Amino acid sequence: MAVGQSTARREAAKPARLRRMLPNPIPLVLGLVWFVIAFYPVYYMFITSLRTQAGFLSGSLWLPPSNPTIENYLGVIQNGIGLYFLNSAFVTVISVVLIVAVSLLAAYAIARIRSRVVQFTFRVFLLGLAIPLQAAIIPIYVLIVHIGLYDTLYGLIPPQVAFGIPLTVLILVNFIRDIPNELYDSMVLDGSGHFRILRSLVFPLSRPALITVVIYNALQVWNNFLFPLILTQSSNVQTLPLALQQFQGQYGVNVPGLMAAVFLSVLPIIVLYVVARRQLLGGLTAGFGK
Repeated sequence: MAVGQSTARREAAKPARLRRMLPNPIPLVLGLVWFVIAFYPVYYMFITSLRTQAGFLSGSLWLPPSNPTIENYLGVIQNGIGLYFLNSAFVTVISVVLIVAVSLLAAYAIARIRSRVVQFTFRVFLLGLAIPLQAAIIPIYVLIVHIGLYDTLYGLIPPQVAFGIPLTVLILVNFIRDIPNELYDSMVLDGSGHFRILRSLVFPLSRPALITVVIYNALQVWNNFLFPLILTQSSNVQTLPLALQQFQGQYGVNVPGLMAAVFLSVLPIIVLYVVARRQLLGGLTAGFGK
């Protein structure tokens, strides 16, 4: 009798286990729809860059060309996109290094020092999140002109750093506060000072957050269009987003050539996101659950 009841319970539990094993179709369908919407512009940009100007409108918009060509990429490279790439890389690397260095020191002080002055300084940093970039562009232009950095690559760095610090400090403060106080206390008992604590404890444990802010700020600086537009004038100091406008004029009717320039400009960002997307999402959500 007991064996019969056990067998009946197992038979009744089979449909429930089977339902748990089968995937839910709704999230799967929504995920596929989101993937098509998000990925198709990049796919369209790539297959269009492989078409000839004469055959741009022929064929399907979803299929690659029957006779792909790299002439558009060769034309873009011959017209100096390498210089604009180096300009963007120069501004991006220096800006991100300064943002992360200043923000890490500020975040450590805010997280570890209990003082009204420090907390007031933290609120001042957060106030920067409420200031839109467009509202400050005229004072920034006047300041850059007065200090003699107008129309130089160095003139693009200070505003990028200033607007990158507030969110970076906020992310790092929340992450550093999550480090257990016992670890700080043990290092203090060992005679460690602030610099050693920062180097041997905070820096290694904050690596996910540091990777996150590096990627986030690199994206912001690399794609910034407004600062190069307002603060530069010569073509030899233009960055990639602004130079694409020049390519648009040069290839006004050559859409495949313009797509080749755009695809080369976003390729480093796509590679960076694919390589470090886990650290980016993990670092952005760390510390906000408390």
